[in-house]
Amino acid sequence: MEDTELDVQPVIARREVTNRILKAFHLRADKNLGQNFLVEESVVSRIAAAAELTPQDKVLEIGPGIGTLTQALARTGAQVTCVELDKRLLPVLAETVGSYENVRIVQGDILKTDIPALMGGGPFKVAANLPYYITTPIIMSLLERRLPLERLVVMVQKEVAERMTALPGGRDYGAISVAMQYYTEPRTAFLVKAGSFLPPPKVDSAVLVCRRRPDPPVAVPDEKTFFRIVAAAFSVRRKMLTNSLRHMGGLSGDEVRAWLAAAGIDGTRRAETLSLEEFAALARAYAVR
Repeated sequence: MEDTELDVQPVIARREVTNRILKAFHLRADKNLGQNFLVEESVVSRIAAAAELTPQDKVLEIGPGIGTLTQALARTGAQVTCVELDKRLLPVLAETVGSYENVRIVQGDILKTDIPALMGGGPFKVAANLPYYITTPIIMSLLERRLPLERLVVMVQKEVAERMTALPGGRDYGAISVAMQYYTEPRTAFLVKAGSFLPPPKVDSAVLVCRRRPDPPVAVPDEKTFFRIVAAAFSVRRKMLTNSLRHMGGLSGDEVRAWLAAAGIDGTRRAETLSLEEFAALARAYAVR
């Protein structure tokens, strides 16, 4: 390993250090895995700070890459568990962050990982620079599984952050907005320019901070049905609810109108205008129709 011996002390989130690591291991970013390496030290520091970690915390990092964010998380003293899909990066991580006693590196697919077993069953946080092609499936998998997740700090595409934090009436408001706000209190912490990455992606990014709600802010009889209703309402953008909700189990127009009336919602409205509570009212009315 003569050509891969590295000084682990320099901050990885510097362009010259990242370039040196990639060169030493004969690596290039894999576009198929959505790899873009952060090379802006201030951005990495702000992500770690947003996670609000203490030495008593456990934090899960998804897709650590070459250890750029891992290094900053490790320096908080928290117990860091990294799950990396790309086997090529395991020897890199062993070299760059393997000397930290509070870092554990696991190879695997986060969507197939038994996270409670991995994290020891107790509360934990997530901090990650997620692969953009699979951002939403990863986030929703974490939230839908009802894990003891306290806080989620993730780098996503700017437009994805806008959709996840959008409010009713806005052009970005959709099913993912409803889901995120049902499970969490999401906010955009700060924006990140494409030039902060190597190689630079084609879009700007944003760091999303989500505090997990102890309980959903609205009461629904059944979550699966609630989200089926949300999906049906948004299935055809800018259609009146009397039309879009007919996708819920092939209901007739009269049945949909009666359902909307029972929920106290005007059928000429569009899904983009409904609040979380109004979607919950639809779910409650659907359960007793």
